[in-house]
Amino acid sequence: MSSISVQLYSVRQDFGADPTATLRRIAELGFRQVEPYGLVEHRAALETGLPAQQLTAPTAHVKLVGADLPEVFAAAVACGVGVVIEPAVRAEHWQTAADVAGIATALNDAAKAAAEHGLRVGYHNHWWELQSQIDGRPALEVLADRLDPAVLLEVDAYWATAGGADTPALLGRLGERVYALHVKDGDLATDASGQLPAGRGRVPMAEVLAAAPAALRVVEFDRYDGDIFAGLAESLAYLTETEAGR
Repeated sequence: MSSISVQLYSVRQDFGADPTATLRRIAELGFRQVEPYGLVEHRAALETGLPAQQLTAPTAHVKLVGADLPEVFAAAVACGVGVVIEPAVRAEHWQTAADVAGIATALNDAAKAAAEHGLRVGYHNHWWELQSQIDGRPALEVLADRLDPAVLLEVDAYWATAGGADTPALLGRLGERVYALHVKDGDLATDASGQLPAGRGRVPMAEVLAAAPAALRVVEFDRYDGDIFAGLAESLAYLTETEAGR
Protein backbone atom coordinates (compact mmCIF):
# COMPACT_ATOMS: atom_id res chain seq x y z
CA MET A 1 0.00 0.00 0.00
CA SER A 2 1.21 3.51 -0.79
CA SER A 3 2.30 5.59 2.18
CA ILE A 4 1.10 8.84 0.55
CA SER A 5 -2.39 10.35 0.72
CA VAL A 6 -3.96 13.78 0.19
CA GLN A 7 -6.37 15.75 2.36
CA LEU A 8 -9.38 16.67 0.24
CA TYR A 9 -9.85 19.90 2.22
CA SER A 10 -7.01 21.19 0.02
CA VAL A 11 -9.37 21.10 -2.97
CA ARG A 12 -12.58 21.90 -1.07
CA GLN A 13 -13.87 24.46 -3.56
CA ASP A 14 -13.45 22.09 -6.50
CA PHE A 15 -14.78 19.14 -4.52
CA GLY A 16 -17.81 21.11 -3.39
CA ALA A 17 -18.59 22.10 -6.98
CA ASP A 18 -17.94 18.72 -8.64
CA PRO A 19 -16.83 15.81 -6.42
CA THR A 20 -16.61 13.35 -9.31
CA ALA A 21 -14.33 15.51 -11.47
CA THR A 22 -12.18 16.45 -8.48
CA LEU A 23 -11.60 12.84 -7.41
CA ARG A 24 -10.77 11.98 -11.00
CA ARG A 25 -8.19 14.74 -11.16
CA ILE A 26 -6.65 13.66 -7.84
CA ALA A 27 -6.29 10.14 -9.22
CA GLU A 28 -4.77 11.48 -12.44
CA LEU A 29 -2.07 13.24 -10.38
CA GLY A 30 -1.02 9.83 -9.11
CA PHE A 31 -2.63 9.69 -5.68
CA ARG A 32 -4.18 6.37 -4.70
CA GLN A 33 -5.36 7.42 -1.25
CA VAL A 34 -7.28 10.42 0.03
CA GLU A 35 -8.26 11.82 3.40
CA PRO A 36 -11.82 13.15 3.23
CA TYR A 37 -13.10 16.04 5.33
CA GLY A 38 -16.72 16.45 6.38
CA LEU A 39 -17.18 12.70 6.11
CA VAL A 40 -20.85 12.66 7.08
CA GLU A 41 -21.85 15.50 4.76
CA HIS A 42 -19.94 14.03 1.81
CA ARG A 43 -20.74 10.38 2.42
CA ALA A 44 -22.79 9.83 -0.75
CA ALA A 45 -20.21 11.41 -3.07
CA LEU A 46 -17.38 9.46 -1.47
CA GLU A 47 -19.17 6.15 -1.29
CA THR A 48 -19.60 6.10 -5.07
CA GLY A 49 -16.71 8.34 -6.16
CA LEU A 50 -13.81 6.64 -4.38
CA PRO A 51 -14.21 3.18 -5.93
CA ALA A 52 -14.99 4.72 -9.32
CA GLN A 53 -11.52 6.33 -9.32
CA GLN A 54 -9.82 3.37 -7.62
CA LEU A 55 -9.11 5.52 -4.57
CA THR A 56 -9.20 4.47 -0.93
CA ALA A 57 -9.58 6.53 2.23
CA PRO A 58 -7.63 5.00 5.12
CA THR A 59 -8.23 8.12 7.22
CA ALA A 60 -10.84 10.87 7.35
CA HIS A 61 -11.37 14.11 9.25
CA VAL A 62 -14.67 14.27 11.06
CA LYS A 63 -15.86 15.93 14.27
CA LEU A 64 -15.77 13.47 17.17
CA VAL A 65 -15.91 15.60 20.30
CA GLY A 66 -19.58 16.39 20.88
CA ALA A 67 -20.68 14.71 17.63
CA ASP A 68 -23.33 12.13 16.74
CA LEU A 69 -20.90 9.20 16.81
CA PRO A 70 -23.20 6.50 15.38
CA GLU A 71 -23.70 8.65 12.27
CA VAL A 72 -19.95 9.26 12.02
CA PHE A 73 -19.10 5.59 12.33
CA ALA A 74 -21.74 4.54 9.81
CA ALA A 75 -20.29 6.97 7.25
CA ALA A 76 -16.76 5.73 7.93
CA VAL A 77 -17.70 2.10 7.42
CA ALA A 78 -19.63 2.93 4.24
CA CYS A 79 -16.62 4.76 2.78
CA GLY A 80 -14.03 2.18 3.82
CA VAL A 81 -12.33 4.50 6.31
CA GLY A 82 -10.29 2.84 9.06
CA VAL A 83 -9.26 5.82 11.22
CA VAL A 84 -11.55 8.77 11.95
CA ILE A 85 -9.63 11.85 13.09
CA GLU A 86 -10.86 14.81 15.11
CA PRO A 87 -9.65 17.77 13.00
CA ALA A 88 -9.56 20.44 15.72
CA VAL A 89 -10.50 21.31 19.26
CA ARG A 90 -10.14 25.08 19.45
CA ALA A 91 -7.40 26.93 21.29
CA GLU A 92 -9.49 28.07 24.25
CA HIS A 93 -9.86 24.42 25.31
CA TRP A 94 -6.09 23.85 25.64
CA GLN A 95 -5.22 26.29 28.43
CA THR A 96 -5.28 24.12 31.56
CA ALA A 97 -4.60 20.54 32.60
CA ALA A 98 -8.34 20.16 33.24
CA ASP A 99 -9.07 21.29 29.66
CA VAL A 100 -6.73 18.66 28.26
CA ALA A 101 -8.12 15.96 30.56
CA GLY A 102 -11.60 16.67 29.20
CA ILE A 103 -10.43 16.33 25.59
CA ALA A 104 -8.64 13.08 26.43
CA THR A 105 -11.78 11.67 28.05
CA ALA A 106 -13.88 12.53 25.00
CA LEU A 107 -11.37 10.91 22.61
CA ASN A 108 -10.95 7.83 24.81
CA ASP A 109 -14.73 7.38 24.95
CA ALA A 110 -14.95 7.80 21.17
CA ALA A 111 -12.24 5.17 20.72
CA LYS A 112 -14.19 2.63 22.76
CA ALA A 113 -17.31 3.26 20.72
CA ALA A 114 -15.37 3.17 17.43
CA ALA A 115 -13.82 -0.19 18.24
CA GLU A 116 -17.28 -1.77 18.18
CA HIS A 117 -17.41 -0.84 14.48
CA GLY A 118 -13.85 -1.98 13.70
CA LEU A 119 -12.63 1.63 13.61
CA ARG A 120 -9.93 3.65 15.35
CA VAL A 121 -9.86 7.33 16.25
CA GLY A 122 -7.16 9.99 16.17
CA TYR A 123 -6.46 13.66 16.77
CA HIS A 124 -4.98 16.25 14.37
CA ASN A 125 -3.15 19.27 15.77
CA HIS A 126 -2.85 22.90 14.80
CA TRP A 127 -0.32 25.35 16.28
CA TRP A 128 -2.10 26.14 19.53
CA GLU A 129 -1.68 22.67 21.06
CA LEU A 130 2.11 23.19 20.85
CA GLN A 131 2.14 26.87 21.71
CA SER A 132 0.09 26.27 24.87
CA GLN A 133 2.35 25.06 27.68
CA ILE A 134 1.09 23.17 30.71
CA ASP A 135 3.63 22.71 33.49
CA GLY A 136 6.36 23.49 30.98
CA ARG A 137 5.25 20.96 28.37
CA PRO A 138 3.31 21.39 25.12
CA ALA A 139 -0.37 20.68 25.68
CA LEU A 140 -0.34 18.11 22.86
CA GLU A 141 2.16 15.99 24.76
CA VAL A 142 0.10 16.33 27.94
CA LEU A 143 -2.83 15.04 25.93
CA ALA A 144 -0.82 12.10 24.61
CA ASP A 145 -0.03 11.05 28.18
CA ARG A 146 -3.75 10.90 28.98
CA LEU A 147 -4.90 9.09 25.86
CA ASP A 148 -5.77 5.43 25.72
CA PRO A 149 -3.13 3.60 23.64
CA ALA A 150 -5.85 2.96 21.05
CA VAL A 151 -6.08 6.68 20.23
CA LEU A 152 -3.74 7.74 17.44
CA LEU A 153 -2.20 11.07 16.49
CA GLU A 154 -1.94 12.78 13.13
CA VAL A 155 0.84 15.33 13.53
CA ASP A 156 0.62 18.31 11.21
CA ALA A 157 4.28 19.13 10.58
CA TYR A 158 3.56 22.68 9.44
CA TRP A 159 1.33 23.60 12.38
CA ALA A 160 3.54 21.89 14.95
CA THR A 161 6.53 23.85 13.70
CA ALA A 162 4.50 27.07 13.59
CA GLY A 163 3.55 26.43 17.22
CA GLY A 164 7.19 26.48 18.22
CA ALA A 165 7.93 22.76 18.34
CA ASP A 166 11.10 21.04 17.26
CA THR A 167 8.92 18.77 15.19
CA PRO A 168 11.39 15.92 14.54
CA ALA A 169 12.10 15.75 18.30
CA LEU A 170 8.37 15.89 19.04
CA LEU A 171 7.76 12.97 16.70
CA GLY A 172 10.51 11.03 18.42
CA ARG A 173 8.86 11.53 21.80
CA LEU A 174 5.39 10.62 20.54
CA GLY A 175 6.74 7.50 18.86
CA GLU A 176 4.41 4.85 17.45
CA ARG A 177 1.30 6.77 18.48
CA VAL A 178 1.88 8.93 15.36
CA TYR A 179 -0.18 7.20 12.67
CA ALA A 180 -0.07 9.96 10.06
CA LEU A 181 1.68 13.23 9.17
CA HIS A 182 0.19 16.25 7.45
CA VAL A 183 2.79 17.37 4.94
CA LYS A 184 2.90 21.00 3.90
CA ASP A 185 5.48 23.75 4.05
CA GLY A 186 5.81 27.51 4.05
CA ASP A 187 6.82 30.48 6.17
CA LEU A 188 4.91 29.23 9.26
CA ALA A 189 2.28 31.97 9.33
CA THR A 190 -0.58 30.99 11.63
CA ASP A 191 -3.15 32.50 9.27
CA ALA A 192 -2.11 29.83 6.71
CA SER A 193 -0.85 32.42 4.23
CA GLY A 194 2.21 31.63 2.18
CA GLN A 195 1.91 27.84 2.36
CA LEU A 196 4.17 25.99 -0.09
CA PRO A 197 4.73 22.47 -1.41
CA ALA A 198 6.84 20.16 0.72
CA GLY A 199 10.54 20.99 0.79
CA ARG A 200 10.19 24.65 -0.14
CA GLY A 201 9.68 26.33 3.21
CA ARG A 202 10.86 26.48 6.81
CA VAL A 203 9.58 23.09 7.97
CA PRO A 204 12.55 20.69 8.37
CA MET A 205 10.74 18.27 6.11
CA ALA A 206 13.46 15.69 5.50
CA GLU A 207 14.07 15.39 9.25
CA VAL A 208 10.32 15.25 9.94
CA LEU A 209 9.83 12.36 7.52
CA ALA A 210 12.84 10.51 8.89
CA ALA A 211 11.50 10.87 12.45
CA ALA A 212 8.23 9.08 11.59
CA PRO A 213 9.18 6.61 8.87
CA ALA A 214 6.08 4.43 9.21
CA ALA A 215 3.53 7.26 9.32
CA LEU A 216 1.10 7.82 6.46
CA ARG A 217 2.09 10.99 4.59
CA VAL A 218 -0.96 13.18 3.91
CA VAL A 219 -0.33 16.11 1.56
CA GLU A 220 -2.35 19.18 2.48
CA PHE A 221 -2.72 22.92 2.00
CA ASP A 222 -4.99 25.05 4.16
CA ARG A 223 -4.47 27.82 1.60
CA TYR A 224 -2.43 27.97 -1.58
CA ASP A 225 -1.90 30.98 -3.80
CA GLY A 226 -1.04 29.05 -6.97
CA ASP A 227 -2.71 26.26 -8.93
CA ILE A 228 -3.73 23.90 -6.14
CA PHE A 229 -3.41 20.77 -8.27
CA ALA A 230 0.08 21.79 -9.37
CA GLY A 231 1.00 22.35 -5.72
CA LEU A 232 -0.30 18.92 -4.75
CA ALA A 233 1.60 17.34 -7.63
CA GLU A 234 4.83 19.05 -6.51
CA SER A 235 4.45 17.74 -2.95
CA LEU A 236 3.66 14.26 -4.26
CA ALA A 237 6.82 14.34 -6.39
CA TYR A 238 8.89 15.47 -3.40
CA LEU A 239 7.54 12.68 -1.22
CA THR A 240 7.91 10.06 -3.93
CA GLU A 241 11.55 11.00 -4.46
CA THR A 242 12.28 11.26 -0.74
CA GLU A 243 10.65 7.95 0.09
CA ALA A 244 12.47 6.22 -2.76
CA GLY A 245 15.77 7.41 -1.30
CA ARG A 246 15.15 6.00 2.18
